[in-house]
Amino acid sequence: MSIAAPTTAAAVDRYWLDRAAAMAVRGHGGAEPNPMVGCIIVDESGRAVGSGYHARCGGPHAEVAALAAAGPAARGSTLYVSLEPCTHHGRTPPCVDAITEAAPARVCFGCPDPHPAAGGGAETLRARGIEATHVPSESCRLVSAPFTRLLRTGLPWVTAKWAQTIDGRIATRSGDSKWISGARSRRLVHRERGRVDGVLTGIGTVRTDDPLLTARGVRRRRTAARLVIDPHAALDLDSALIRSIDEAPVIVVVSPGADRRDVDALRSRGVDVVEGPTCGPRIDLTGTLTLLARTRGMHSILVEAGPGLLTGLFDEGLICEAAVFVAPRLIGDPQAIPPLTGRAPARIESADTLHLRSVHHRGDDVLLRYGVSGAAGSSD
Repeated sequence: MSIAAPTTAAAVDRYWLDRAAAMAVRGHGGAEPNPMVGCIIVDESGRAVGSGYHARCGGPHAEVAALAAAGPAARGSTLYVSLEPCTHHGRTPPCVDAITEAAPARVCFGCPDPHPAAGGGAETLRARGIEATHVPSESCRLVSAPFTRLLRTGLPWVTAKWAQTIDGRIATRSGDSKWISGARSRRLVHRERGRVDGVLTGIGTVRTDDPLLTARGVRRRRTAARLVIDPHAALDLDSALIRSIDEAPVIVVVSPGADRRDVDALRSRGVDVVEGPTCGPRIDLTGTLTLLARTRGMHSILVEAGPGLLTGLFDEGLICEAAVFVAPRLIGDPQAIPPLTGRAPARIESADTLHLRSVHHRGDDVLLRYGVSGAAGSSD
């Protein structure tokens, strides 16, 4: 089945901006904490003559890569870029300078740059005689959202991942969960572990599953730290996490009241022990994630945890998106473990509402990706 080509000027702009946003995602795991950005250059006949994306923090920006690919064909063209071109000189020169030199007729961007030092690219281009148009694009907003959230709130982008049965259970009543999802789903999780700064779990999950939480069998773009919320510094010194500490860092967040002997024992094994802020008797998850982002560079976090920590993160509005693998299994036990717990809304309208963004098949599993309403710094 063929897809009809866009006919109106606005539809053409949205079409190319969607493609630029899709290209930006190729930089996931390399571009962060800079924004993921994609750029496509279209000549006067409507033909794409160059494209590029921000592949590595400190490397060429998407516009520069696309202009290099287009060469002389960029003159008189339209640049479609997911994020407004930058104006400041950071690790690389301003993109507006490279664009000015290439002399396109127009630049169309899907999301304004929220950075106070880098923004204003459209105004600069217009002053130099190049048409610059902001066409709001949901796909461009979403691909820029992790950067915007970090900039505005100091909080990392948090993705909650879990695998569940058709009847909504992540483990049997005994805690067994290996394996609910299939091999293709698990490989995708490993790939994501190799693209984020941290993989977060709770001490309860560590005790039950003794996980490694490393990226295995895939190409790593970065090595994620294993993050454990462990108020009492109870992590077993013989756990898989500590035995594999040479493969990836382990950061344990403890409460101020944790036994110093246990803390010292963890540190003696190479664990980075962080004293987390508290709210009453509990670790303050918002303060903890802010602290980890600021002091440990944890700007993108994948959560692989049980219902206790998942519920706490949802309750504090810290989950930005959910990646839910639904496997073709039925447990049929009301005491089997659900992904969240401790909630009892009287009416359906009081339940949290998530926004479905995509559906993918992974073998017999279905991967559902949701945006989460009410996440701090999110406009979902």
